Amino acid sequence: MIQFPNCKINLGLSILEKRADGYHELETVFYPIALNDVVEILPAHHNAALVTFTHTGIPVPGSTEHNLCIKAYYLLRKDFPTLPPIQMHLHKNIPMGAGLGGGSSDGTAVLKMLNEQFGLLLNKEELVNYAAQLGSDCPFFVYENACHGTGRGEILSPFDCDLSNYQIILLHPGIHISTAWAFGQLKPHAKQKSIATIVAQPIDTWKAALINDFEAPVFEAHPLLSELKNYCYEQGAIYVSMSGSGSSLFGIFPKDTPFEKPKFHDALRIDII
Repeated sequence: MIQFPNCKINLGLSILEKRADGYHELETVFYPIALNDVVEILPAHHNAALVTFTHTGIPVPGSTEHNLCIKAYYLLRKDFPTLPPIQMHLHKNIPMGAGLGGGSSDGTAVLKMLNEQFGLLLNKEELVNYAAQLGSDCPFFVYENACHGTGRGEILSPFDCDLSNYQIILLHPGIHISTAWAFGQLKPHAKQKSIATIVAQPIDTWKAALINDFEAPVFEAHPLLSELKNYCYEQGAIYVSMSGSGSSLFGIFPKDTPFEKPKFHDALRIDII
């Protein structure tokens, strides 16, 4: 079985308070974007290791045991001990440490694939519960549409938002942002207007009202990102923001807007959706 896990962007991201459990209460609108990794799962020989894992594409740092794809398998196997050994291959295309949720998407895809391939009969609510154990972003990827997210990101409700009449340009500057560091720079506080209310307004009002709380500290540490945001507006964007805790930026443009690569950053990766 093969699937093509997609990434996400955040339409606004408010960090509202630090919770007693160490997580942060937040609000955002998750929006799916058609930039994909590839995950393939095949049954393995029964005398093989439980998971044989290989990967290609963008190098995946860290030990294999910490990969969310592997964790997803073992998470299910705790409750389904007859889950057979598998061969799993990941082709990595979504930039990492970029606020696009690629790792979360991959891990959640493995949950969904194992459920379907081996007849575990888990419903959507049960898959969401397993995904929440993998990571805060993971439950969103059980769904296939925009969602309003609260709690630590795992409390989701479908949200009416359709950007298909626009062109979305993703910019990845090759800067890795530590999520833990980014959260450490913030002073959580309640907002006067909810993100859900702002996103429900016409898109030409977003520039003045729709904010990602991580932008201020991340832009201060990496001024290049602020330059790229301003450049996108100069190129005709309606709205530009950083996704998640960065470092990727996305610009929402009118359809078929030409986009010239900025001369001040030769290594910039650009994906046009």
